[in-house]
Amino acid sequence: MAPPRLWSVDTHLVACAPCREALATVSDPVVLDAGWERLDAELDAPRPRLLESLLVRIGVADHTARLLAATPVLRRSWLAAVALVLLMTVVATDAGRVAPSPTLFLALAPLLPLAGVALSYGPVLDPTYEMAVVSPLHGFRLLMIRTVAVLTTGLVLNGLATLALPAYGLRALAWLLPALALTGTGLALTARWGPVLPPCLVGGAWVTLLMVAHAKADGGTLAPFTALGQGVAGAVAVLAAGLLYLVRDRFDFSPAHTLFADHSDFSDRSAA
Repeated sequence: MAPPRLWSVDTHLVACAPCREALATVSDPVVLDAGWERLDAELDAPRPRLLESLLVRIGVADHTARLLAATPVLRRSWLAAVALVLLMTVVATDAGRVAPSPTLFLALAPLLPLAGVALSYGPVLDPTYEMAVVSPLHGFRLLMIRTVAVLTTGLVLNGLATLALPAYGLRALAWLLPALALTGTGLALTARWGPVLPPCLVGGAWVTLLMVAHAKADGGTLAPFTALGQGVAGAVAVLAAGLLYLVRDRFDFSPAHTLFADHSDFSDRSAA
């Protein structure tokens, strides 16, 4: 039947039990069940969010887009928290403009990308961990995809905060190389010690280094933000990237307490 007659018949069937019974006697139950199954599948299918839809539109595979969209630290709550922390830091730095460089901002900014990457992985921190494990991606590739997404987001937020400190000029960018060095070192150690301990150790080492540098600075620029310190940070970032590449295969075969658990565990549970 063609509309509008079809709509009239549908409306009539809703209120007429005898007609529904008559229709049931001439209907194919197999075709009817298949139709209900298709309808249920369509209703239960997850609707992609804005970020996932945008990634698919620019050519990212649908399963990769879903893994990226499910990254915890790419959600609005985390981004809003990071933006608020940076805003408060910029305000505090600008209000106490007595040092030759924005020390408070430079000390905090490298820790935010490190924390963001650390919170993106692992069975304890990532609610989509099991989906990530069984995804059709090499563990190292998945790590790099999420790392690039999180690191890019963090660097953009840090960069916007840097623009709010124009009085310091290029000195306000001294956080960039330390941020890459801290994040790279944390990732390189993740393959052996899991996603939680390495970022804590690296972050603690950074804070300790700043405290020692502050004690010896006598009011001047802290050593990590001098030309020599920036060079050391760049070298550490390159070495960490090389080490991360060398241990890339461990992200598929690391122990259960590290980034990716033993795949046999998930196979047994799926079979069960």
